[in-house]
Amino acid sequence: MIRIILTLLALALTAYGADSVTIPTVNLNLSAPDTPQQLVSSLNVVVILTLLVLAPSMVLVMTTFTRFVIVFGFLRQALGTQQVPPTQLLVMLAMILTFFVMEPIGTKAYEQGIKPYVAEQIGYEEAFTKTALPFKNFMIRNTREKDLALFLRIRKMENPKSVADVPLSIVIPAFIISEMKTAFEIGFLLFLPFLVIDMVVASILMSMGMMMLPPVMISLPFKILVFVLIDGWNLLIGNLIASVK
Repeated sequence: MIRIILTLLALALTAYGADSVTIPTVNLNLSAPDTPQQLVSSLNVVVILTLLVLAPSMVLVMTTFTRFVIVFGFLRQALGTQQVPPTQLLVMLAMILTFFVMEPIGTKAYEQGIKPYVAEQIGYEEAFTKTALPFKNFMIRNTREKDLALFLRIRKMENPKSVADVPLSIVIPAFIISEMKTAFEIGFLLFLPFLVIDMVVASILMSMGMMMLPPVMISLPFKILVFVLIDGWNLLIGNLIASVK
């Protein structure tokens, strides 16, 4: 994944010739460019810079990051540990797991699309199609048919005959809401055992007449103990990765 983002820098250099590289100047004045070639070169630089800015965000919404970070947020809420683990740590853990899961797909996209384009073996449009295809197939595998149909109806498009006919503008939003639904389902299952512990502790305190003592204060150590005894992080991360198709 990181290699794909870094390779975008090479695209700006390889797009202007094999023998010599000329970096075009970008004028911020309102005067017209001297030649059409200069305008095209300037626009190419703007497009590459825009891709570099948007690449991190696009990588996050086209991967499993959404699922991971939401589930980790639910886990912290279920444990009731407030800011432990800290948000920065949970986000970094989600990103590391995302890179781990998506590395084969990123490598395949690089080998099929970006590497041949840098070597000037294929054109820009073909390179974009081949680079996006592994990510597109991954997103469709993890997207519910109902979500795809929703955005197709919104766009008033006919049902596609094959996966290749589904545009990225439909796949990406459908994939995002499917990931959110999956994350909320996992979060619900995470809450159940900890909710039982809270209810048991609250019932015991009520029967002992300790109504003024917050049940959360007493149940928190038990929830942490249970989570540690069952090796919760190992189980959670293992099942999260296994849930990715």
